[in-house]
Amino acid sequence: MTDNTVLIAGGGIGGLAMALTLHQIGVPCQVYETVPDLRPLGVGINLQPNAVRELFDLGFSRADLDRIGLPAREWALLGLRGQEAYSEPRGEDAGYNWPQYSAHRGMLQIMLYDRVRRLLGPDAVVLGAKITGYSQTADAVTAHISHADGTVSTATGALLIGADGLHSALREQMYPDQPPIQWGGAVMWRGVTKARPIRTGASFVGLGTSRHRMVLYPISAPDADGMVDMNWIAEVTYDNSEGWRSVDWNRRVAHDEFVHHFEGWCFDWLDVPALLRGTEEVWEYPMIDRDPVPTWVDERVALIGDAAHVMYPTGSNGASQAIIDARVIGAKMLDYGVSPDALTAYDQDLCEKISALVLRNRGAGPFALLNLIDQRCGGEFDSIDEVVPPAERDELMAVYKRAAGFAIQSLNAAEPTIPPGAKVGERAPV
Repeated sequence: MTDNTVLIAGGGIGGLAMALTLHQIGVPCQVYETVPDLRPLGVGINLQPNAVRELFDLGFSRADLDRIGLPAREWALLGLRGQEAYSEPRGEDAGYNWPQYSAHRGMLQIMLYDRVRRLLGPDAVVLGAKITGYSQTADAVTAHISHADGTVSTATGALLIGADGLHSALREQMYPDQPPIQWGGAVMWRGVTKARPIRTGASFVGLGTSRHRMVLYPISAPDADGMVDMNWIAEVTYDNSEGWRSVDWNRRVAHDEFVHHFEGWCFDWLDVPALLRGTEEVWEYPMIDRDPVPTWVDERVALIGDAAHVMYPTGSNGASQAIIDARVIGAKMLDYGVSPDALTAYDQDLCEKISALVLRNRGAGPFALLNLIDQRCGGEFDSIDEVVPPAERDELMAVYKRAAGFAIQSLNAAEPTIPPGAKVGERAPV
């Protein structure tokens, strides 16, 4: 490997976005992914306009994204009886210069993976290879790698990027005494069902109360029969005083284990129990995060994505932030070269701000409006304006968008994170 090769632990969304960014700016890299076979697993995610902008700047097209999802048009919260508490347009309908996409997570990962292999070569991602730790000198960092066949090896590069997720081995080495994973009491059941579109046909809908709710949104355009792949999350909050009760962080469950929580949730536009029972595979997850840490960087090693800031999915911006992390590191390399200084600058830009976002999401994120409604009327109302006035609702949402980095005016006015054609070494160092 060349002296400025960057090693990447993890071939998920953040790690692959990092590889494509490095290729764009002329920096060699090597990705190591634990699983021996990448398959399009998972359910739905949302890509906010700030992340879609970065994907476009990496050379992806609307047609590429349309193959894995569809542009979102609306975000809406509904009360227990299905009455509207808040709605707003999303993406280009809201005035952004870029769309917001609701997409299949696994298909997004495969799209990124295929592009990495096409641009960087078929050996750019080593599968069945887990980076278990690192050692470093003043001039280089060495990754320690465990392979699926039982062998071990090392690789040395200029920098190491930890995109190795919730159970990050690199974060564990940086913070051996870090607190355990935090579970706030919420349990999510997730699935995808063929269903009729609702509202705009491309709406993200939150329905219920802060402790007992459904989230649903389509992740495909309608098929020939007018049906979409409807991604849904059913959520109930329990007493968490005894901690997470299962040895698994995700497990497949039977419908009878959770559908009873939503019996009677039937509206003229949606039969929730029927939607839930119409799913072949249902997976249970605790809603978890980790306490923020003071820095994501240890000299030549940096964390990105869930390894740095796993957060509650209430803000629908976990994948988006992983992409942003990768792009900011690339931008800092343009300023500081392939060096620890670039990682320090990335850390200074994002660590404190995104750590605050982790805590904001823990406090319900944009679903905080449902908390207010619960407190003031128990989740049932005739006129939402009498419960939470329009100005108060609008300000709640505006505060979150500013914190998450996708306020319309500032995002639309922002210069590209990485200027077109920019390469490391072509500008004077900062």
